[in-house]
Amino acid sequence: MRGTLYIVAAPSGAGKSSLVNATLARDAQIALSISFTSRAMRPGEVDGRHYHFVSAAEFERMIAAGDFFEYARVHGDWKGTARQSVEPQLAAGKDVLLEIDWQGARQVRAKVPDAVSVFILPPSKQALDDRMRKRGQDSEAVMAQRLAAAREEMLHYDEFDYVIVNEVFDTAVDEMCAIFTASRLRRAQQQVRHDGLIRSLLD
Repeated sequence: MRGTLYIVAAPSGAGKSSLVNATLARDAQIALSISFTSRAMRPGEVDGRHYHFVSAAEFERMIAAGDFFEYARVHGDWKGTARQSVEPQLAAGKDVLLEIDWQGARQVRAKVPDAVSVFILPPSKQALDDRMRKRGQDSEAVMAQRLAAAREEMLHYDEFDYVIVNEVFDTAVDEMCAIFTASRLRRAQQQVRHDGLIRSLLD
């Protein structure tokens, strides 16, 4: 049975990466696809774990070669998902999670209409601002740009199947796990998964 593709998107500062990591720690059936990016590595980041860091020239070479499943320019830098990170795993029956922005999500849904998409919202504008500042990595000018970009990102929440408000972290993790569990219980998947049982029950 083919795996399910999950999309998780959020504005910067909504806690997306923390939520995804906590969910993956609970759900061993999902593989996280590590994105490629042309932006500079931040303190504490590890190449191949947080992102695959490449130069803008290398990223554009990969675009020209058709290596990407989806890609977009985000905050002035390239971000994208390599085809090899997605297609083989899905074909092998493994669920794959993409942690991407709304532009990439739109591209993915066009290619995989049955992908399950989740958008994460902060509980307030103030909480978003506070979380961004807590990183302590950006100047005021960059902060202003990021807040404007966050608003732009949030305008697209209605393109997603599910919406989680990340107010209480553990609750938000529970909700994301519930989405993944429910998606696996859809009739089409269960018919394939339990074909033998269903046939025996209906004989």
